[in-house]
Amino acid sequence: MLHSPERIRALRKLPLVGDLIHVLSRRMVSGDERTWAQVKAGPGKGLWLELNPRTGQQYLRGQAETAIQRVLVERLRPGMVFYDLGANIGLFSLLAARLVSPAGKVVSFEPDPDNASRLKRNIARNNYQNVTVLQKGIWSSTGKRGFRIASTSSPDHGLGRFSDEEGDTQNLMVDCVALDDIVGQVAAPDAIKCDVEGAEIDVLLGSKRILQERKPWIICELHSETNRAAAAEILKQLNYRIEDIDADHILALPNISLN
Repeated sequence: MLHSPERIRALRKLPLVGDLIHVLSRRMVSGDERTWAQVKAGPGKGLWLELNPRTGQQYLRGQAETAIQRVLVERLRPGMVFYDLGANIGLFSLLAARLVSPAGKVVSFEPDPDNASRLKRNIARNNYQNVTVLQKGIWSSTGKRGFRIASTSSPDHGLGRFSDEEGDTQNLMVDCVALDDIVGQVAAPDAIKCDVEGAEIDVLLGSKRILQERKPWIICELHSETNRAAAAEILKQLNYRIEDIDADHILALPNISLN
């Protein structure tokens, strides 16, 4: 299933047929099933990932979040320190580890316990020694918060989010940290990828000091127009300029004075 040809996968887009294939695939492959596979194309070609056979095709073919992959390849250099906020199963952490070389460092933040475990296994399988995994969420302050893990319909748990809803059986209390509080414990970043399912404004609010002092560039996924406007205002106050990468991602670059 993971290696099914494009013409077979295209059937999923057909009315009725696609719905039937979706139902059958979910019955055949559970959400917690995993298999090892190597990325076949793109900047991450050759990386090993532990994938769900039903949902891992984009990872396998190098087609996952291509805008982020492109920015990392264009901007990461050997020796840099890269923060992966919302690392999930680690595609970008692994790609960054390759790009910054053993001279650089990657710090991966992931609050979902299952994802953090898979992330560690993926790092070990690829034998990268320059990645540190912190099983923490990123927020505006340091402490514990409710985190709603993704439903079983999302085998890669990519849709987990912070939640204060009481009585939610999918809520966990997880450790969170403001980036301004973590610097000093780990190396300060030269570059940041942020994909935190709507918490991006809290990430920025908890990172003002490090953004002012270290001036890392940031690629960030924005999950609403309200967040887009708020992020633009915060980053403008911190003397950053913004470039739209695609409909969902911005690249924030510091305006560095030459004086």
